[in-house]
Amino acid sequence: MRRDIQRMLDALKEGAYFVDRERRITYWNKAAERLTGFRSHEVIGHRCSEDILVHVDCEGKNLCKAGCPLLATMEDTLTREAEVFFHHRRGHRVPVSVRTTPLEDDEGNVVGGIELFAEISPEENLRERMAELERRSLLDHLTRVPNRSYLDLELEALFTLWKKSGVPFGVLFFDIDHFKRFNDNHGHDIGDMVLETTAKTLVSAVRSFDVVGRWGGEEFVGLFPNAERETLASIGERLRSAVETTWIEVDGQQLSVTVSIGGASAAKEDLSAAAVVKRADTMMYRSKQEGRNRVTVG
Repeated sequence: MRRDIQRMLDALKEGAYFVDRERRITYWNKAAERLTGFRSHEVIGHRCSEDILVHVDCEGKNLCKAGCPLLATMEDTLTREAEVFFHHRRGHRVPVSVRTTPLEDDEGNVVGGIELFAEISPEENLRERMAELERRSLLDHLTRVPNRSYLDLELEALFTLWKKSGVPFGVLFFDIDHFKRFNDNHGHDIGDMVLETTAKTLVSAVRSFDVVGRWGGEEFVGLFPNAERETLASIGERLRSAVETTWIEVDGQQLSVTVSIGGASAAKEDLSAAAVVKRADTMMYRSKQEGRNRVTVG
């Protein structure tokens, strides 16, 4: 590749990579390194369908095995756009907007494909929000997500709004499956990594007006405005799948992470916000009893 073209591509804010017809990565720009955590020398020469980005859709379907937009573009030469999640080198899922175009030679033959991708989350706004929470001591220092104090404040606000105006909300209670094994078998540093990865995956997979925070230990709670039972179950399944398709790498070994989830929407019999959380917690334990890595909404 000509140096002036490479300099131009490296100056892009969007991640960019090229593949040949076998989906082997032939170029990986600086933004791709920044957004994914993978350096160019780690991925060039490897197929993108290997355990690198592992694109999945919002339902957790692995697009590298079926439905790859880059492969489809190379087959029919049509430009495609999609919103997917990729796997960051540190293990968590990142929501991105991708655009694929064919790569052609001078005679118009398709010799590969190009994917451009940009993070969907407004990173700067998120950093500002987290900085404000930290200033007010409402941020969990390990996972960098809202802490229980902040969740309690949001819960009371949602419950008050529901009581006064009838605006529904739902709560999802998450518990990392077999978390003690991570600590016992690999040490507390790896346990901390599991917590950080799970937190980032959950936060990246919810709507901009939803809140996910750390409740304590290996437990997280999500608050979802305008979410009644059916919507809550759908959100829960999407988040369960997002966590299930992440992993962390320890000494060359990929460790999978799953969560058991319980959900509850505000109901007439609830006399407090805590009552909604308690029902969600009860449903989470039912998910544990029924085999873990599942969603139960009551």
